[in-house]
Amino acid sequence: MRRPRFTPARRRRDRRPARRVPAKPGRCRAPRVTVAGADVVLVGYFSAKRKDFDTVMASAAGEVAALGGRVVARMVQRRGVSDGGVQKMGLPYSSRTLLSHGKIREVIEACDRTDADVVVFVASLTGHQRCVLTATLGRPAVSLSDILSEPS
Repeated sequence: MRRPRFTPARRRRDRRPARRVPAKPGRCRAPRVTVAGADVVLVGYFSAKRKDFDTVMASAAGEVAALGGRVVARMVQRRGVSDGGVQKMGLPYSSRTLLSHGKIREVIEACDRTDADVVVFVASLTGHQRCVLTATLGRPAVSLSDILSEPS
């Protein structure tokens, strides 16, 4: 008795369909935020190799102030600083929020304590990160490059 020959086409046909749900258009749009007159929490995400993160944060605060915003708190997430963090540098960071869970809690507490209107990230954010962070923080979360590129 001869066995039927296995073909890749047969295997593909027998696979179950993927359970991915297509994204709904217009579900989460980029928030239109003006920083003029707003209280801003400034958040930076830096590698341990970058030693000048203080000057980058200071220049970002200056740019926000030039646009008319008031920086009420600064938060920095440094990756790979501790011994455990150095071992985790090869692992991917949270692509959903760009920050660790503990740092997200600290940002939420700082926003509540200072009654901030908007959270500005020094690093650029994807559209999905913007949506997730806006929902998590309860305030619009935007990147500095988005604010600087908007026409006044």
